[in-house]
Amino acid sequence: MTTALHNSPTVPALGEGARAAPPAGALAWLSGGLTAALGAVGVALGLSVIFGEPRQLRIGWLLPLVGVRLDLDPLGGLFLVATGAVSIAVGIYAVGYAQRERWARFPLAILPLFVAGMLLVPAAGSITTFLVSWELMAAVSLFLVLSEHRREAVRSAGVFYAIMTQLGFASILLALVVLSAAAGGDAFSTISAHVHDLSSGTKTTVFLLTLMGFGSKAGLLPLHAWLPRAHTEAPSPVSALMSAAMVNMGIYGIIRIDLQLLGPGPNWWGLTLMIIGALSAVFGVLQASVATDLKRLLAYSTTENMGLITLSLGAAILLRSSGAPTVAAIALTAALLHLLSHAAFKTLAFLAAGSVLAATGLRDLDKLGGLARRMPVTTVMFGIAALGASGLPLGAGFVSEWLMLQSLIHSPADGNTTLALAMPLSVGAVALTTGLGIAAMVKAFGVGFLARPRSAAAEAAQEAPASMLTGMTLAAAACAVFAVAPALLGPTLRQVLAVLPTVGGHAAGPQLGTFLRLPGVGGSLSPGLLAAALIIAVLLTLGLSRWGARHRPAAAMAPLWASGADTLSSRMQYTATSFAEPLQRVFDNVLRPDIDVEVTHFAESQYLVEKVTFRSRLADPVEQRLYTPVIRAVNAVAEWVRGAHTGSVHLYLAYGATGLLIVLLVTR
Repeated sequence: MTTALHNSPTVPALGEGARAAPPAGALAWLSGGLTAALGAVGVALGLSVIFGEPRQLRIGWLLPLVGVRLDLDPLGGLFLVATGAVSIAVGIYAVGYAQRERWARFPLAILPLFVAGMLLVPAAGSITTFLVSWELMAAVSLFLVLSEHRREAVRSAGVFYAIMTQLGFASILLALVVLSAAAGGDAFSTISAHVHDLSSGTKTTVFLLTLMGFGSKAGLLPLHAWLPRAHTEAPSPVSALMSAAMVNMGIYGIIRIDLQLLGPGPNWWGLTLMIIGALSAVFGVLQASVATDLKRLLAYSTTENMGLITLSLGAAILLRSSGAPTVAAIALTAALLHLLSHAAFKTLAFLAAGSVLAATGLRDLDKLGGLARRMPVTTVMFGIAALGASGLPLGAGFVSEWLMLQSLIHSPADGNTTLALAMPLSVGAVALTTGLGIAAMVKAFGVGFLARPRSAAAEAAQEAPASMLTGMTLAAAACAVFAVAPALLGPTLRQVLAVLPTVGGHAAGPQLGTFLRLPGVGGSLSPGLLAAALIIAVLLTLGLSRWGARHRPAAAMAPLWASGADTLSSRMQYTATSFAEPLQRVFDNVLRPDIDVEVTHFAESQYLVEKVTFRSRLADPVEQRLYTPVIRAVNAVAEWVRGAHTGSVHLYLAYGATGLLIVLLVTR
């Protein structure tokens, strides 16, 4: 009897479709250097705005009628810093990646343009400039996703991404046109001055439309379906930029429009954000915990973390409108800090996954393993990223998630039924997300990097070149700062909080020092002391083990018991599929796996079984139940429309005359 488990397909090595036209080394250095340089400019400009005066720039001739308007404040500066820092690490990494994977010239040439588009979005000071920058970012990212368009999976991901991103852009466009028309101006400063004249219906319309448009870019449920496709199939430097920087622009849009311009907003705005955030976080981490494709796992982890950030933003709105600005400041601080820490550890995770893919040509965790000895530096880097994504102490995401829980736990519930119901449920959602996130990252790190290799490609893996390791090291250093010394971020976050009406002028955020203290709340934390205690415990353990080894009698050497076999083999260890199988059983009604059991009998007798083949395929249930019927309906309408095109000129003239008649009747 044989059993075959199948969850994710084997993919060719990254860049395989583009190997026919290797780029020159000079182009790789130029593209990577320009990407890193743009990132450095973004960091410098963002910090100068956060700790200095706002900056403005007008270029009247660049866009017809309205020109280009750039206005930078501390909020935009924070996103400039985050995007720029990610771009520095990715730019350095891309030099070695392009040379090792022989990346095609066109995507390598437009990589800096993608970074420039992302930097322009938070710098835009008018609706027109914002929309042009947004579309530039989206269009260039689509070209980068299609870098390896010769593969069917890449083309499918590109089509899906193009449709979703344009639908999101249409929603944003409609929302900002309504906002601009109601406020009587195109500039954000003009809108801010007249926002009190807007009706509640206008504000509600803009909020719902922007939530759909920006939520789609952030990968929130149910508009997340493009994310696991595009991030998985894109080249790894592009995946890092998209998952660690581009999705932040969706969060930026929600904060800029819904919290700053229209905010703080009524209770139901915050409650809506909390529900969408909680569902996105739980669904994303659940999909990540059962995924066997390494990059798909990381992509769903992005949905999880964007959900946590959105939940915290919703909590800030709900708490502020309920008369608790101090706790609202903690929730908003948690959201901003988690956005920054997620950018750090997700950059590192995707860059490490790219190194694995470049070395082995594999994304399937079931076929990896044994990389700790063959790629030790990459293994350590991915371990740091996995610790940050798990939300455990000394991980990059721990402090922000701790702040998030503190804001939910210490919310006042004096006669407020909404808070009394929403906050405990949110605590449960965050706790469930953290637990499943630990399981997902233990699976990714333990199965993918430890134990024995489960394929010839994993057996022959080699460490990444120096520039790729340098890029990962920079991201790892940022993770260490968030994990051990978040006090360095305290002044930056305080400047950003001051410009947000949700809490600005009403309450101060947490005091980030040696001890992280919460104003008005009985809670404190010291990441530095936690790190010191861990180091001391490790040193004591090593010292005691050595002392014990010296005073212990010599033990006789005996072969390790291997279930009767001569030696241990890769078939005696957990795969990613078997590791996730208990979770799959628990959440079977949510995941809805497609299971197929095929029994093959001997030709001589139907009672004797030759082999049993078991296949389990896990698809996205939201995509299957929501998007598949819509796609079928669109295809049906397209087929009907195609049938109306017979090639007859007389029929086409009749169509035109009928349309003109309808327009005239409607106009009259």
